[in-house]
Amino acid sequence: MRVKHKVIAAGFGVIAVTGADRWLRFLARGLGVILMLHHVRPWRPREFAPNRTLEITPEFLDVVLTNLRREDFEIISLDEVPDRLRPGPPRRPFAVLTFDDGYRDNVAHAWPVLQRHNAPWSLFLTTDFVNGRGRLWWLDLEHAIAQLDRVVLHRDGRSLELPSHTPVEKQAAFDVVYRFLRAGSEAQLRGLVTALTAQAGVDTRRLAIDLCLSWDEVQILARAPGVSIGAHTLSHPMLAKCDAITAKREIAASKTLLQRRLGRPVRHLAYPFGDLGSAGAREFRLARDAGYVTAITSRPGHIFAEHAAHQHALPRVSINGLFQNKTELRALLSGLPFWIWNRSRVASIEN
Repeated sequence: MRVKHKVIAAGFGVIAVTGADRWLRFLARGLGVILMLHHVRPWRPREFAPNRTLEITPEFLDVVLTNLRREDFEIISLDEVPDRLRPGPPRRPFAVLTFDDGYRDNVAHAWPVLQRHNAPWSLFLTTDFVNGRGRLWWLDLEHAIAQLDRVVLHRDGRSLELPSHTPVEKQAAFDVVYRFLRAGSEAQLRGLVTALTAQAGVDTRRLAIDLCLSWDEVQILARAPGVSIGAHTLSHPMLAKCDAITAKREIAASKTLLQRRLGRPVRHLAYPFGDLGSAGAREFRLARDAGYVTAITSRPGHIFAEHAAHQHALPRVSINGLFQNKTELRALLSGLPFWIWNRSRVASIEN
């Protein structure tokens, strides 16, 4: 586990020992929470798993749903959130379940658990992934480093060389390269990952086809009760790094394409990556102008009444694959870690 995650785990431990998540939760959890998930599948043990944060087991999803009921959350659809933000008498806190990217394991492993709990959920699709031609570049990077003994990157006349023999070295190399890529432009990121996969001899053409749902599967899913389909752009870029025309197209055209293919309205958007460096005021405005009812980020936090004025910049809480236990889950559902992080205020939402 990386140092950052060890610090987070220690913080969860302090919250548990002090019981702060019990006596401050009614203040910190706000009106409710939107949960963010990615892969749900049985764990395949491996020493090098840099994207494990994006993966939980079906058994832990069952724990999440069980604890939501136990903590008196009402599990609702994303369509109901705007109504919950309107002034009115106090209600039970709500929880919304959202799944990003459109992975096939969401249907194979998550959906049966969700059905068992009678829990509605939203699936956010990147249309290039559904078409089978998108690039899951963070997985491309993992596959490349898994094969390489040394990682070499060339950018702007400079070279970066990192050892990658052992699982520890591979994890360190992944962390350095990931930060390096995220700091650059979208075009540089994709070009450098393509170069690395070529060095490693990794065929990445089948990743989206193997891992992501096809249009036929999505169309069946879209007709199922309790399931809603949202947009996650055309190609999953860091929108804030795109020019205005590209960002507008990614946000608006993905909505249009999904509505045409599915024959039903698409009301909600999840920004790819969704952090401060990937979505900001321009993207929030573009989502509103494209006609989305809500748009969700990955900025951590619970939902408060103040978010009624910022429904295209809603925060989410990630169900992280490194923290699959009840103690840490209880802290997340209490809202306390984010309440403390945001200095007892609602998360920054317009910049």
